[in-house]
Amino acid sequence: MENEGTVGLDCNFELKEVQKLEGHTDRVWGLAWNPVTGLAGVPSVLASCSGDKTVRIWQQAAATGSWECKAVLDETHTRTVRSCAWSPSGKMLATASFDATTAIWENVGDDFECVATLEGHENEVKSVCWNSSGSLLATCGRDKSVWIWEVQPGHEFECVSVLQGHTQDVKMVLWHPSIDLLVSVSYDNTIKIWAEDGESDDWHCVQTLGDSFSGHSSTVWAVSFNSTGDKMVTCSDDLTLKIWDTSLDLTASGSDSSGLWRHLCTLSGYHDRTIFSVHWSRDGVIASGAGDDTIRLFKEIPSDVHLQVNGPSYNMICKKEKVHSMDVNSVQWHPKVPTILASASDDGYIKIWELKAIS
Repeated sequence: MENEGTVGLDCNFELKEVQKLEGHTDRVWGLAWNPVTGLAGVPSVLASCSGDKTVRIWQQAAATGSWECKAVLDETHTRTVRSCAWSPSGKMLATASFDATTAIWENVGDDFECVATLEGHENEVKSVCWNSSGSLLATCGRDKSVWIWEVQPGHEFECVSVLQGHTQDVKMVLWHPSIDLLVSVSYDNTIKIWAEDGESDDWHCVQTLGDSFSGHSSTVWAVSFNSTGDKMVTCSDDLTLKIWDTSLDLTASGSDSSGLWRHLCTLSGYHDRTIFSVHWSRDGVIASGAGDDTIRLFKEIPSDVHLQVNGPSYNMICKKEKVHSMDVNSVQWHPKVPTILASASDDGYIKIWELKAIS
């Protein structure tokens, strides 16, 4: 896959299907691109997880460009695998399951070995995510809790905090791209921001984005940061996408991480069923996937084009109907090739797409 450059706003775009990946025997819930693959002769690698209790590892063949299943990770989880996430080094894969466990897999050569199983959640684990340095892991679940695990030598993982704050099922956790700030989104309609207290080393909620912050009015399903981490986007059962902004430099030493985020704008009227997934590419393109079997793409209008009286404005640059025959559960941009998008669906398929300009 060649990087065709950055995505601008001066032309129209289309999503072209590259390949449909078949193999899972139940709905596909989640996708994760290996962060160290895709450039400099290293073939792109994608992980997928499913209701069939397995995780599949897909690799793009260097010679043909086609995608093949290189490994099936099975016989570990006993129920649906809901979420998967690569460590920043690309050597470890974490998988979260409805069987109440999170498995840690190590990539040794072409094989994957389960080297640890994290237990503690009372029931379904819904999401797993590594922090930017690979030193911490976060999980969340139907038991309304968020767990933070510290990665230790010898494939040991110690739970350093159990965060109780949500009043319902927690759908997703996501670390900030450069600092140890954690975001969780929930069936209770809120977004919570968590940070570590520097003095006590305890983790606590520093902000809750709900109704009083122009928040969502129904279940929040997913969250994604832009590449610099000063904006995030959330998606919801209320059929909207919301953009959130922080005016503070989060990476500055001594910066106060409380009360950081404010509502910037709401994108509504683009989907007519629940928006299950949202992902922000490194080129600034937001992809959303929903229960209406469609994908929508959005990009901010530059300030020199748009008089930002009421703040930034986002244009829909592409809409793709019937991308799958059932709900779109996950959309994920390639971390190195920002014109490549993967989608996963209840129909059991994964699709690889390329964003192309229409001349």
